Formats: sequence, structure tokens, C-alpha cells
Amino acid sequence: MKITAAVLDDASNAAPFADSRPLRLASLDLADPGPHELLVRIEAAGLCHSDLSVVNGDRPRPVPMALGHEACATVIATGSADSRFAGGDRVVLAFLPACGRCVACASGEGWLCAEAAGANGRGELLGGGRRLSEDGRPVHHHLGLSAFAGHAVIDERSAVRIDADIPPAIAALFGCAVLTGVGAVFNSAAVRPGESVAVWGLGGVGLAALLGAVAAGAEPVIAIDPVPAKRALALELGARAAVHPDEAEAAIKAATGSGADVAIESVGSGKVLAEAYRLTRRGGRTVTVGLPNPAEPLTIPAVSLVADAKTLIGSYMGSAIPSRDVPRYIALWRAGRLPVERLLSDTRPMAEINAALDALAGGSAIRQILLPG
Repeated sequence: MKITAAVLDDASNAAPFADSRPLRLASLDLADPGPHELLVRIEAAGLCHSDLSVVNGDRPRPVPMALGHEACATVIATGSADSRFAGGDRVVLAFLPACGRCVACASGEGWLCAEAAGANGRGELLGGGRRLSEDGRPVHHHLGLSAFAGHAVIDERSAVRIDADIPPAIAALFGCAVLTGVGAVFNSAAVRPGESVAVWGLGGVGLAALLGAVAAGAEPVIAIDPVPAKRALALELGARAAVHPDEAEAAIKAATGSGADVAIESVGSGKVLAEAYRLTRRGGRTVTVGLPNPAEPLTIPAVSLVADAKTLIGSYMGSAIPSRDVPRYIALWRAGRLPVERLLSDTRPMAEINAALDALAGGSAIRQILLPG
């Protein structure tokens, strides 16, 4: 079938993206779903810093690539008669399916699935190959989804069935922002009630982590970001303090007396991660969910890992098992304990995707939802 999708041809276009237009809306051919694959209609797709990092070259990916990795969709057709899904199912799309066979999957750590990571890196589906093309030339998938489009073919292991009454713009957030940010708190850091949590970076993932910290009973929660509007929102969402990065050390020490029990870095900066680690108390945990440029180093005092007994934790996709965690987080949202709708900055037609990239890069937006035309 013919679809319209947002395609990146190269990562050399500089901001402002509304002028350089790195993403073009292209007419692509979408193949039928293969065994254990799904044809889905995209209802809503969120624009994330991980998309921006592909556009600006921080996360090198093969091109041409149809972008988009956070979405809500409806199943149109299945590629297998014995599929767990059926036409009409509403699903959240998860950007890292688990093969179920490798050592990581067998150990209950599907977010570390090497087979899925390899397929994502090659721009393929987990089952192998690509289902997108333009004039006979293959187009790569973004993290197995390519959700900035009207339709997509995905591996069914990339889908989590949800109730149909959840608004698509809210449901989409559970595929990345909530899964990653809340998971960093619940799974990676295992925050306990009464522990202090400091969050660097108040984008979609960082604010989701803040929501998770509040839901977990953390106290105090300190939010750090240079944008005043994001700090104001953090206070509304339960942070005791929300400060500029220049004021982080004073605020954390005033609130905790020493350092944070848990520091969460969602900026994607080696320098910010080193600062978060420094302001973690002795014996505390520093969790990083940001994705810096692969060439960016991290410099910390090596002796501190022993002498201060600190733990530095990498958290990919919130150390999540989507089939387990998406329903849990939706249940917390229904109970009013995870007001993820507060992360929504704007809803835009897909035709405005390049302008939406500028709003994201400039810090004025948290999560923008793109709607297929």
C-alpha cells in the first residue's frame, strides 16, 4: 500500500529546521505484514529528543530512514493466523522488541536484547529486512516502528494491547517518555518512599521521571532545568524545588543536607551526568537515561566508586518490560497518580514536523504529538 511518512535523507541540515527541512513527507510503498507482524494505522505519534538526535547526527543511523518511535496505533491486519492480536486492537508501540531467545531475554532483561538492538541499528524489523521502499529503493525503519506516518508494519513484539478508551495522544506517551522516565525510577533506581530524588532535564522523559518519583513517594524531589516554564510545571507536578542548573548544588544540599539519594540525568550530556554523579550522596545511585553523542566522554573520579560506594546505573528504555510496565503505568494514570497528560505541549499535523523539531530543540516544548494527515 502507499503511505505518507517523514523521511530523513541525511543528518547535515542545521537549525532552524523549519528552513533547512531535514524531514520530508514522502510517498512510500509499505509491504504487507509478514509472519508475526502487524499492519497498524498510526493514531498519534510523539516527537522525542531521540528523534532529534537522529536528525542532528548525535545518533548516527542508516538513511534514508522513516522516523518516529513513540506512538499509539490500531491494528488493521495481522501477518499470522495465530497472532496474539486482531484487527481493531488499540496498541502502544514500544521501540525495543525482545526476541525472547537471547541471554538477556532469558534473564528477564529484554531491554538489553542484542538481536533487537542489532535490528534497530540496521534499520530493520526484528524479523529481518525492511518493509518500506521508495521507487524500489529500501527505506530504513526507525527503531522498528517508523511511526511518523499514516500506517506502519511492525513486529508484533513491538506492540502492547491497551484499552480503546485511552485518548491516542495520551496513549502514545506510554511508548517512550513514560516507559523510559517512570521506568528509570521504578526499575533502574528502585526508588523507595522517603528517598530524595534530583532530576536533571525536564523534557518528556525527565518530567516523566519526576512523576514517577512523586508516585513512588520520594521526598524531597528536586528538578533542574534552565527553562523557567519547565521549572514551574515541575513544581505543579510535585517537586519541592525547581532550579536553574547553576543553583543545583545549593538547592540539593539545602534540601538533603548532603546529596541526593538518587540522581537522574535525562539531558544526554557527559558534563551534566558528571555533575549529577557529584551531587549524589555517598552510597547513593546515579541513573542516566539521556543519550549523548557517542563520542562524548564521561569524566568522574574513579576512586569515588569505591571510597564513596556510589552506584552509576545506565537505564535504557527505563529497564522496562513493555508488556508488564505499560499496563502498570496506565493503571497509575487511571488512578490519578501519573498525570502524564501534563506532558503534552501541543498537537500538530505531520506537515509541521520540521517546525516541531525547532520547538523541541529550543526547549519550548515538552512532548508534541503529531497527527497523520
